[in-house]
Amino acid sequence: MEVFPLFLVLSVWWSRAWDSANADSIIHIGAIFDESAKKDDEVFRTAVGDLNQNEEILQTEKITFSVTFVDGNNPFQAVQEACELMNQGILALVSSIGCTSAGSLQSLADAMHIPHLFIQRATAGTPRSGCGLTRSNRNDDYTLSVRPPIYLNDVILRVVTEYAWQKFIIFYDSEYDIRGIQEFLDKVSQQGMDVALQKVENNINKMITTLFDTMRIEELNRYRDTLRRAILVMNPATAKSFITEVVETNLVAFDCHWIIINEEINDVDVQELVRRSIGRLTIIRQTFPVPQNISQRCFRGNHRISSTLCDPKDPFAQNMEISNLYIYDTVLLLANAFHKKLEDRKWHSMASLSCIRKNSKPWQGGRSMLETIKKGGVSGLTGELEFGDNGGNPNVHFEILGTNYGEELGRGIRKLGCWNPVTGLNGSLTDKKLENNMRGVVLRVVTVLEEPFVMVSENVLGKPKKYQGFSIDVLDALSNYLGFNYEIYVAPDHKYGSPQEDGTWNGLVGELVFKRADIGISALTITPDRENVVDFTTRYMDYSVGVLLRRAEKTVDMFACLAPFDLSLWACIAGTVLLVGLLVYLLNWLNPPRLQMGSMTSTTLYNSMWFVYGSFVQQGGEVPYTTLATRMMMGAWWLFALIVISSYTANLAAFLTITRIESSIQSLQDLSKQTDIPYGTVLDSAVYEHVRMKGMNPFERDSMYSQMWRMISRSNGSENNVLESQAGIQKVKYGNYAFVWDAAVLEYVAINDPDCSFYTVGNTVADRGYGIALQHGSPYRDVFSQRILELQQNGDMDILKHKWWPKNGQCDLYSSVDTKQKGGALDIKSFAGVFCILAAGVVLSCFIAMLETWWNKRKGSRVPSKEASSLQNETATSERRNAWSLRPRLKLGTNTWKSQASSHGLHQSSQLGGPLDDP
Repeated sequence: MEVFPLFLVLSVWWSRAWDSANADSIIHIGAIFDESAKKDDEVFRTAVGDLNQNEEILQTEKITFSVTFVDGNNPFQAVQEACELMNQGILALVSSIGCTSAGSLQSLADAMHIPHLFIQRATAGTPRSGCGLTRSNRNDDYTLSVRPPIYLNDVILRVVTEYAWQKFIIFYDSEYDIRGIQEFLDKVSQQGMDVALQKVENNINKMITTLFDTMRIEELNRYRDTLRRAILVMNPATAKSFITEVVETNLVAFDCHWIIINEEINDVDVQELVRRSIGRLTIIRQTFPVPQNISQRCFRGNHRISSTLCDPKDPFAQNMEISNLYIYDTVLLLANAFHKKLEDRKWHSMASLSCIRKNSKPWQGGRSMLETIKKGGVSGLTGELEFGDNGGNPNVHFEILGTNYGEELGRGIRKLGCWNPVTGLNGSLTDKKLENNMRGVVLRVVTVLEEPFVMVSENVLGKPKKYQGFSIDVLDALSNYLGFNYEIYVAPDHKYGSPQEDGTWNGLVGELVFKRADIGISALTITPDRENVVDFTTRYMDYSVGVLLRRAEKTVDMFACLAPFDLSLWACIAGTVLLVGLLVYLLNWLNPPRLQMGSMTSTTLYNSMWFVYGSFVQQGGEVPYTTLATRMMMGAWWLFALIVISSYTANLAAFLTITRIESSIQSLQDLSKQTDIPYGTVLDSAVYEHVRMKGMNPFERDSMYSQMWRMISRSNGSENNVLESQAGIQKVKYGNYAFVWDAAVLEYVAINDPDCSFYTVGNTVADRGYGIALQHGSPYRDVFSQRILELQQNGDMDILKHKWWPKNGQCDLYSSVDTKQKGGALDIKSFAGVFCILAAGVVLSCFIAMLETWWNKRKGSRVPSKEASSLQNETATSERRNAWSLRPRLKLGTNTWKSQASSHGLHQSSQLGGPLDDP
């Protein structure tokens, strides 16, 4: 257990002894590395060791060095350590740190005239962002950037433009400075591209879990669609973990295309990323030229590089970072610069150089050394290392690697092209998309019969079935445009598909999962569970849940004429007629009126009742009542009759011409609140699962689905549910039942029912849609979706909809009773009661006439003959007339007058002024 610490102590002691023993060497290099850059130190020491063995470059001189480690985020510590190195008389300073401390070292190097070769590195291999080192216009800038400028913005823009992306998302890890791609974001925004940004936290599993917990199903589906095109700007380790998580959680499908850009990705990382990913993957990384001749790979001019660095098969070389390569080439560049200084014999002492004292002077030979380094150039592990006028290394090359679409993991990757700032893109990145030409392609289509989406139009024995319907029209539109042919068959179990206990799928979805069909089309809704196993095109029609109910039968009321008034009101009116008739009779009896001459009306109770009834029905007639009390009574009665008859007339017109619809079920909420009408859906269907998930969700604010689920799940769903939609429709038509199903299917059934016996209610908000299902990773998804969008945009999809769902159908979809009438005309049914009353009156009159005839015949047998009776009546009539004309002179006996008056129904009191006196 003590071997490793002892070895470490000996290594440190040997390093310090080596530094002390060679302190007298005139070639002394200082190096400052980040605390996490241990491999930079190893490569630096290896480079110095290789060059000290090369006598052709340094001749008899040897390079000595001093290395120190600092915190990359502590500029004060970096400056302090640099001053210590300068006090030791270094000729150049090599640093491999981040941007935080680089600015401070730049200022110190400029002040002390020490050439500073800066190799930018990023934390944990995260893509670099610009350091923003200030470059002065004067020639006193002693910092040289060994790593080339950051061209990520230019490379990404060129690749995205080549792929013709218009909408994508950029993921970046927590260590990346998003300002590094600000220029790229500005340019794509100007070009109208839709770009989203999302930061990837260190705990990726927690981040993915949060997405599922916080997003609704609709939002998660839209997020999945966004993930189909993504750019990953992160370190390789984070990229591998992120891809693994999104693939395992089914956030991405096989038609996704992701771009990973990072200069630091090595071959091992590339193979691991390809193995974990699905869909298509494009990787952009920095590349370096490799000699084709294997024997020359470790030679750069007259210098031999250590085999651990130049052999691609060496484990150390495979895991080297880009900063390590530039460290080696930096030491090689300095060695060549020192070689030139030794040949020119232009060497300046480093004595008395201190950056702590205020009066310290800069190194006099610093300018000469800087120019020698800038004018020199070497060919090393990174290719040509040289500096431009701005102090930067312009030589950089990017290679673009990619895979094709496919479902098999561990696919091979090939080089698609390369990019450099001089020539731009060299190669073709054409995305393998299907063009508008699929001629010769025959697709196998699986379907489920569902009116009006898919129906059998012809079924001739011995010939293939012919299908029609809205979904078939959409499929034909795609076929005519793209040029493919198709063979269609019905799913063996006639189901759309649901997961089984063993994890497999049945129905239409199962045919796609098991690769027995290429396309699935019917009234198939897009659901998250189905999207986990198959791909869907964009929706070609909105989907909502509806209810099919039987229209209330219109009952024939023969006495509709009595409907304007309630039965109690009719009873009150009848009682009022009798009461007023009785009051009129009593008033006339208490204060007898005087009858007008020639009046045939008497004031009996029968006549009073008849007169009151006649005035109520506004039939008029003779008014024999002249007393003030009777006239006041009749005036009030006539006013009452006027109001009642007017109200009856107006209300009767409204009842006979306006259909009042007062259905108790007009929405899903109404259906869920009642229990009189049982309702259900197709067992194990998408609607069944939708109601189950909503009803069992404890966070669902609306209790509607909970109430619906209690009804639908009775007896484990066997009581109120059916096995197929046609059974549910028949159950509604011939029983007391409501069928919950796709609103579009139910509307078609209600429109085309020959008896117009159905009506529908449902939601107005479409929460899902109908789509065409394809195999996972199908290359047809994008081109199908694009064509569907074109059909929707130019209005062709609306034309297809109106063919199967006409606006002016033969039946009313939303009325719970049959309200279809012709011009508002009244039919015989509305007046059947009136005719019945008339018929009853005629029959009653005939019956009374028969009774009167019978009574008169019976009475006639007890009186004198008919001729005598007739003569007596004529004589009485003649005498009465004479009495009225000669009343001043008429002298009759009391008994005779009374007999005549009673025989004619007259009261003893008359208009002659009072009762007649006896003679």
